[in-house]
Amino acid sequence: MSTDDKNRAIAAAILPLVGGAENIASVAHCMTRLRLALRDRSLVQDDALRALPSVMGVVEDDTYQIVLGPGTVARVTPEFEALVAAAPKPAAAADDLAAAGAALRAAQKAKNQTPFKLFLRRIANIFVPLIPALIGCGIIAGLNGLLINLGWLPAVTPALAAMASGFMALIAVFVGFNTAKEFGGTPILGGAVAAIIVFPGVAKIDAFGQTLSPGQGGVLGALGAAVLAVYVEKWCRRWVPEALDVLVTPTLTVLVSGLVTIFGLMFVAGEISTAIGEFATWLLANAGAGAGLVLGGLFLPLVMLGLHQALIPIHTTLIEQQGFTVLLPILAMAGAGQVGAAMAVYVKLPRNGSIRRTIKSALPAGFLGVGEPLIYGVSLPLGRPFITACVGGAFGGGFVGLFNMLGDKVGSTAIGPSGWALFPLLDGNKGLGETIAIYAGGLLVGYVMGFAATYLWGFSPRLLEEHNVNTDPVEVPVAAGGATPPTTTPEPQALKV
Repeated sequence: MSTDDKNRAIAAAILPLVGGAENIASVAHCMTRLRLALRDRSLVQDDALRALPSVMGVVEDDTYQIVLGPGTVARVTPEFEALVAAAPKPAAAADDLAAAGAALRAAQKAKNQTPFKLFLRRIANIFVPLIPALIGCGIIAGLNGLLINLGWLPAVTPALAAMASGFMALIAVFVGFNTAKEFGGTPILGGAVAAIIVFPGVAKIDAFGQTLSPGQGGVLGALGAAVLAVYVEKWCRRWVPEALDVLVTPTLTVLVSGLVTIFGLMFVAGEISTAIGEFATWLLANAGAGAGLVLGGLFLPLVMLGLHQALIPIHTTLIEQQGFTVLLPILAMAGAGQVGAAMAVYVKLPRNGSIRRTIKSALPAGFLGVGEPLIYGVSLPLGRPFITACVGGAFGGGFVGLFNMLGDKVGSTAIGPSGWALFPLLDGNKGLGETIAIYAGGLLVGYVMGFAATYLWGFSPRLLEEHNVNTDPVEVPVAAGGATPPTTTPEPQALKV
């Protein structure tokens, strides 16, 4: 089977289990998840969906999210969209489904659309689309640095430097574009105002008694400038006559928000960005082990609550300032703790074939930093192993933080990947070999401590008794006399250990 056929088969298997094409209101995807807006949530066959070999887990938030893993989701989504578009959708049926699911959707939105969650979701919608470019440019930057250190291909390294740096030099424009789009404005106007921040000509402008620098304020300034542009544009749409709108609205939007950006936002955002960089440097230099312990230990709960999205602008700001973010390698240790915990669960539950199969299928993704299958399929349902996974992440984060405290900065040139997938993106203030060794040591500590904590404290006697059972059906022979009993019978639900 070709790759296209495989992806099409995955999409075809998923579609009927989420209620068919008529139940799909919209389709999108992020790094690992197929995100579906459903008309009627009750039509989804959760258990059958989780049982598909290609599905690593499901998450329900404002959308129904099916975890397929990096790479796979980007290939399956177009096939899924094509199947949805090609399927007949009777108008009456669609209307009936919409009416039937209206109350459920309203309740789900009310639950998830708190102001803080909406804010974090908007932050994610602004920055997540930029991650593929950050990853690609980050890997090229790492390759270029390696070639320069080795003295290889000197004629090629300037070209690689241009490829790696071009996007970062203009990232403010992309942030402005996405911000305006997310807040309901004209995206190109948001990008136009944000472009002021990186324009070299701002070096001729004095504001607050100092000369501005191109890029001052970075992504935070771009975000603020684009939000301001959206509000100016909306004001203009209300008050400018329609006959003049096409001329006056874009002009006033760029003029007003541009002046405020130059003579206010660039300075303020620059001070905030500088403070973020200085605080991160000070924290890891003076309390690296403790900070790493806390950050590594709390990151899995942050992911569960969606609060990790608030860190994206901080990561991006650090990458702009220092060339890498020192926080991501520490936070990545949470995934190492999760992997160690899953391996301990595998050892502690030798009779539970279902959980062991889930772990075997999800561990490769876990090693590559995709933690959802292990979180939602193993540790979180069990309870205690989720806590002990956090313990492993804390020790791994403390290990990397300790070396930062000793002067060995370990950073990532991009955000998104973690686990083993982060190795190509590593950078620091010492040699690449030393940086890789420290990060690998942190992963090893996370694996070992996650395993040890889970093996020793991850199961109460009752939890072990409940889950260390044979979950696979066993064959029953045909009874004498030709009577045919049921073909399978389950093992007892609980066995004494």
